[in-house]
This record gives sequence, structure tokens and C-alpha cells, in this order.
Amino acid sequence: MTLSYSNEDDRAYGLAGMAISLAGLNAIDRVVDISLDSDGPMVNFSQEYYYSLNPVISPKSVWENLMNNFHITASMVIGNVMARSLVRLHEDLPSEIERQVYAEIEAEGEDTCGLEKDEIETFYRRLLTHHRRIFANPRLHPAISELAGIISRRRRLSGLELREEMEYLQL
Repeated sequence: MTLSYSNEDDRAYGLAGMAISLAGLNAIDRVVDISLDSDGPMVNFSQEYYYSLNPVISPKSVWENLMNNFHITASMVIGNVMARSLVRLHEDLPSEIERQVYAEIEAEGEDTCGLEKDEIETFYRRLLTHHRRIFANPRLHPAISELAGIISRRRRLSGLELREEMEYLQL
């Protein structure tokens, strides 16, 4: 899914939301770096994130890896839009954005993981509820805003630097 941003501040909040989502899944260690100025993906992952065909790996392991990556990707997208709406703008997630995100997650779940529509809907609702609890918590808003500010000032952070900043902010 390609997300559009209204300005640089919006982009920094989106990237902060993705980082928080990764930390919540204990997947932050897979991040090589993040870049606010990237023309491509703003988050670059280590090799363990990417799917590789290997005849030695069991089909079950491959599917579990695909599901894990699907969870990470979907979580990042929801974290991105939640941080931008709930934290930056102090508004609920617009229903049109929620519908677009769901459509993308549904297509990815079907295509990549072979999930049925009811499985995807359950997965999506659970993920949305989880992220809403995080990003709607007003006590976390100052730390999320500070992380967005750090990203905006620094422009690029290695995965280690990102983890250190998030630990300092207690995110």
C-alpha cells in the first residue's frame, strides 16, 4: 500500500507509528534503518524479514514466516494511520482511510497467505482494536510526538538508534 502524506510532519508521525507497531510486535530488531527522506520504503528490514525460497525449509515454516510478515506489515500500516490521525490531528481515524486500509490488508491476506475473508476480518478487527488502545491513550501522545520530532530532526536512524530512542522515551 502506498500512503500519501500532507507534509513532512505527517510523514514523521506515520513513521513513528510504524516504529511503535514494530516494537509492539517485538520486531524492531529486524529494522536495519528508517529514513524520512526515502523515495522507496521508509523502513528497511534485515534479511530475516524477507521471504526466500529454500527447498530445505518446510512448507509450514514458509507459511508461518509469511503470516508473521503479513502481521508486521499490516500492523505498520495501521500504526502509521493511527499515529497520524489520533496523535497528530487528535481526530478519529477517518472511515474512508479505514476502508482503504482494510481493502489492502484483505487483498494481501488473500494473495500472500491464502486467508479466507472471515479470517482476515477477525485478524483486522483484533489488530485495529489493539492499535486503537495504544494510539488513543493520551498518556502516550507526548512520547509519540517526541519520537516523530526526533525522526524529523535526525532524518535517518539505524535500527539500533531507533531502539535506543524508543527505550529512552519508554515506548
